[in-house]
Amino acid sequence: MPKPILVLVALISLSPLVAFAESHPTPAKATDITNEEVDAVLKKSLPKEDQQLKVVDVGPYNLAVGIIHREAAKDPTDGITSCLAHHNVTETYIIRSGSGTLVTGGHIINPKEVTGDSDINIKAVGPTASGFVRNSEAQVRHVKPGDIVIIPADVCHGWFGITDHVDYLSIRPDPDRMLPAGYVNPSIK
Repeated sequence: MPKPILVLVALISLSPLVAFAESHPTPAKATDITNEEVDAVLKKSLPKEDQQLKVVDVGPYNLAVGIIHREAAKDPTDGITSCLAHHNVTETYIIRSGSGTLVTGGHIINPKEVTGDSDINIKAVGPTASGFVRNSEAQVRHVKPGDIVIIPADVCHGWFGITDHVDYLSIRPDPDRMLPAGYVNPSIK
């Protein structure tokens, strides 16, 4: 292919990216989430597990921050853990308090799509499947305060071995803008 045509093809293929970047300028200010706000959401959200704190338009994508509280539960005895896989959103877990065993990866057994109008899809992580994973086929690790785990989109993840509780922040880049930019948890508005 002649060089002028290659240049034209490159420009045409990049034009949607340029238009997208222009329609979502990078913000000129930072967004704060204070420790007091995190604690307020945790306090009011119990016994719910997953609460979005804020969703921010950061220019080329949205960025969400959630806080999750999980309490001790009866652990499975068959070596299988319930799990979720978020199709479009990568999560980074930052463990704040408590501990437990986090299972990631493996093949999801009996996946079922979470209904489109559920809070988890609309406010937290976008389209998601739930199911089960065999621990022997997954990465299994004990996590504690200060640990950080990055879970790519479509990687199933679940918990067991929580003796009391585990609280963790979830940082969620949202390149497909599935989550509502500008969202602020009602507990901290």
